[in-house]
Amino acid sequence: MQHRSRAPTTQLPPAPLWRRLAAIFYDSLLLVALWMVTSGLYLALLAAVMGSETLRLQADSGGLNRNPLLGSLLFLVTFFFFAYFWRRLGQTLGMQVWRVRIQTLDGSPLRWTQCILRFMGALFSMLPAGLGYWWMLWDREGKTWHDRYSLTETVLMPPRTGKSEKRKPASERG
Repeated sequence: MQHRSRAPTTQLPPAPLWRRLAAIFYDSLLLVALWMVTSGLYLALLAAVMGSETLRLQADSGGLNRNPLLGSLLFLVTFFFFAYFWRRLGQTLGMQVWRVRIQTLDGSPLRWTQCILRFMGALFSMLPAGLGYWWMLWDREGKTWHDRYSLTETVLMPPRTGKSEKRKPASERG
């Protein structure tokens, strides 16, 4: 798998908190859709194995509430959603929209261990009212707890040029 070349980190400023939160919001919408598909496939498989009537009786009695297997599956789907994009591009789909990228301190792609540390660190950062995210407002380098824990950084990408520029009318083209 090829990775895009990374700009040196000294050229890219830390991404502001509002952009990070906007990317999280976008990604959460995508994750909800992914969770719905995953849950639907899980229940379809369960119905095929158990029989739809047995599954319906179990659902009506509350037997499917807080299903540990489904919860674990959704947790893994969430992790692999983020890890795939972080390793491949350094950006999830929401991060691409808001020009935010995750990279190692030397600008190279994240390793699997860094993805695990970052993901688990981000969950921990949310626990005390999101303090691990808010921390970047006081950190001299603009890093969150999970940036520091995983030895990664969240940077703001420069605006794209070319596509967003207006095309010249046909009469002005050579």
